[in-house]
Amino acid sequence: MLFYDSPNPAPNPRRVRIFAAEKGIDLPSQEVSIPKREQKSAEFVAKNPRGQTPILELDDGTVIAESVAIMRYLEALHPEPPLFGTTPTEIAAIEMWCRRAEMIAMAPVGQVWVHTHPFTAAIPGRNQEWGETNLPRVADAFRFFDQSLAGRDFIAGDDYTAADILLLTTVDFASFVGCGMPEDCENLRDWHDRVSARPSAKA
Repeated sequence: MLFYDSPNPAPNPRRVRIFAAEKGIDLPSQEVSIPKREQKSAEFVAKNPRGQTPILELDDGTVIAESVAIMRYLEALHPEPPLFGTTPTEIAAIEMWCRRAEMIAMAPVGQVWVHTHPFTAAIPGRNQEWGETNLPRVADAFRFFDQSLAGRDFIAGDDYTAADILLLTTVDFASFVGCGMPEDCENLRDWHDRVSARPSAKA
């Protein structure tokens, strides 16, 4: 298999790298430069019509796109340590928090990124005002996760899971974009310190 990767600050490829590091999986990879728009090349779009990284190309030519789908595939191949849960309750809780990380936090962060950041200035249809209206939504999202982390070490339960990976990469990407967590988010900041100290966070 071959993992088509893009370096930081791209959050979605980093999700997979952290996941693989937690599993001890050595993923053969090929870098795709987003600044050079290599993800929009005809060769890459033939593999992923969305023109986005990451993708995982299997030995038989099958292409798996979308970071969580790749993580699910790797979990099925390498179930230990479990990062998507093992019991029905664990699996549901982790799925719930993964979706919340994407829908509540990453969605508005993405709007700020696309519509306000200098790096995305050439994207057609940018709307600076719309991007700025999402700034309070980002702050509200981080306060929601801050409250949710009160009294717990990890977002989905007692153990580190895929949900922590999604939230970590979102928080770090938000900082890069310029809409990091509010100062009053002490629980979120403590959690961020804990998960950032894991060796996998450097992946």
